[in-house]
Amino acid sequence: MTRKPDEWLDDVPDNDEEEDEEIIWVSKSEIKRDAEELKRLGAELVDLGKNSLDKIPLDERLRTEIELAQRIRKEGRRRQLQLIGKLLRSIDVEPIRVALDKLKNRHNQQVALFHKLEMLRDRLIEQGDEAMSDVIALYPDADRQQLRSMIRNAQKEKAGNKPPKSARQIFQYLRELAEAN
Repeated sequence: MTRKPDEWLDDVPDNDEEEDEEIIWVSKSEIKRDAEELKRLGAELVDLGKNSLDKIPLDERLRTEIELAQRIRKEGRRRQLQLIGKLLRSIDVEPIRVALDKLKNRHNQQVALFHKLEMLRDRLIEQGDEAMSDVIALYPDADRQQLRSMIRNAQKEKAGNKPPKSARQIFQYLRELAEAN
């Protein structure tokens, strides 16, 4: 029995206007974008080391699946990441994102500090005692005599095209001073 197009409309139930207002329509594309974003979040979690992973609030099942994904390679890893994304859809991911942002920010701050210390070290090697006052202002606990000795050695190494052993020592010393403050 075939129906005419007009008869199809007779079978469709009438919807109240109130029901239409309560339903929030989400497109398939938006659902897929959200799922992909959670899969990327899961991949970030899998790429973390054990110490970093300890700092993120994860339930036991999710933690187990992440640890498993860290051991798996190739196609199995991709499928495991899909499972992790699916698990993330069923929980509140905001605390996880906040903890991950804190870890990233700490890393970014550390990188910025290293760049600052490298520039300070280079200034010390280039300018010598002129830049020493800036270092003493930043780090009053710095040992002038030890620092001057390392600067002289670094300048000699640079002039002789030798490996920058003293430059690395200056950086290490500045890093210790920065961590002490």
